[in-house]
Parts: sequence; structure tokens; C-alpha cells
Amino acid sequence: MRRFMSLLLAGLTIPSALLGPAFAAGQNCEVTRDGERSYAVCRFDPATDDVRLYLNDAAGKPYGSFRALKSALESEGKRLVFAMNGGMYHEDFSPVGLYVEDGRTVKSANTNKGPGNFHMLPNGIFWIGGGKAGVLETEAYLRRKPPADFATQSGPMLLIDGKRHPRFLKDSDSAKKRNGVCVTKKGEIVFAVSEGPVTFWEFSGFFKDRIGCDNALFLDGSISSLYAPELRRADGFFPLGPIIAVTAER
Repeated sequence: MRRFMSLLLAGLTIPSALLGPAFAAGQNCEVTRDGERSYAVCRFDPATDDVRLYLNDAAGKPYGSFRALKSALESEGKRLVFAMNGGMYHEDFSPVGLYVEDGRTVKSANTNKGPGNFHMLPNGIFWIGGGKAGVLETEAYLRRKPPADFATQSGPMLLIDGKRHPRFLKDSDSAKKRNGVCVTKKGEIVFAVSEGPVTFWEFSGFFKDRIGCDNALFLDGSISSLYAPELRRADGFFPLGPIIAVTAER
């Protein structure tokens, strides 16, 4: 699961060209501080907001970027409201774990042991379906089989039933830019990306204490990317695999 450092595309964060003229600040996204750390946080209601996963375009080619997805959506008369990288992937952009799009299972769940963050068990799955969403530990997802129209697997879980992942260390010095997702008790989807390096302990604590979630999922680390016009963010430094996006009619 190399992160394509050799393919860093300098200059692809181009707010004026990619974001367009409208910047409705604060409607869904804001920057929140937690002690010395700050996070970009975006909230959506799966009952009213069109939250989906995207991987390949109509020709079967991976979108690979927010720019490509935005262009494809505009050709369909849709507007990209929000986007975030949506789970770990291989060099060919294919998902490492479970990936469901429009009710079709593109990749089955990965329950193997192995190296890296994805295999820091328990890992988990973020799903959307029937106007609802959730984050579940992978084994729990496979047992419960929620009505998922879209789902993506990543890891590790940040929070499991209100508790931090058992392998997180309070005194860890492994700090990186990170992004993740949770669903509140009211059913609201909350996406967050750190504005700078944070440890897993700090990141999971943000979801637990500031957002108030019981279950939260780590999506990825150094490649963490965000498209949020409200925050004038249109990250584009890294090629992307699965993309979580919110769209609206133009």
C-alpha cells in the first residue's frame, strides 16, 4: 500500500479554478480547535444529503482526484459539495478492503492479518444506506449486515463502543496528518481531517470528547485530502482511490 510519494503532483491545489465562485462558509464545514490541535470538520445528514462513494468513471477508469470527479459530476448536472479520500487502496487505486457502490460489492471484506494501519485489528467499515449511515468494527458489520448502498473498509478503528483502539498509546510520538469519520447518536455523519500532525491517541480523543461519537474509523494518514469550498480547500497533491463525496443538483 505505497502512497505514491513519487507521484506528488505539485500545484494541484488550485482553489480559484476548482472551487468556483460560491463559498457558503459555515453551512456544513468549520475549523475546530482541540487544545493545541486544529481540525477541519464537516457534517452531513444521510437522510437529506446525497452522500456516496466513487471509485471509477463511466469508462471504468479510476477518478483518481477530486478534480476529475467534479468534472464528471458537472457533466451530469450535479455539483460537488464535499469530498474526502475514502479508504486505503493499492497502487492500481483498487480498494484494500470492502467496497460497495450502488449496492454492488466491488471488493469483499478483508479480514486478513498483516502489517500497516489497515491491518491494525480491529479495523472497520463506514456504510451508507436507506437514509442512514454507520461505522462498525468489521466483524460486527459482517454479522449485522446493515442495509448498505455504499460501504468502505479501512483501519484501524479509532473508537469502538466509546473506547479507544486497544493499541493506541497516550505517549506515542507517531504524529501524522490524519482523516476519519464517525456517525453521531443522532445519525449525523461527521468527517474530520487534522490541520497538522496528530497521534492516534489525540485523533481518537477528538472524535470521542469533542464530537461525541462511540465508533469512529480512521480513513488514512499522510494522503489525507479534503474538498470543502466553505473552507476554500481543494486538496490535490496525491492520487486517490475511493472517494467519499456529497453532491447536489446544480
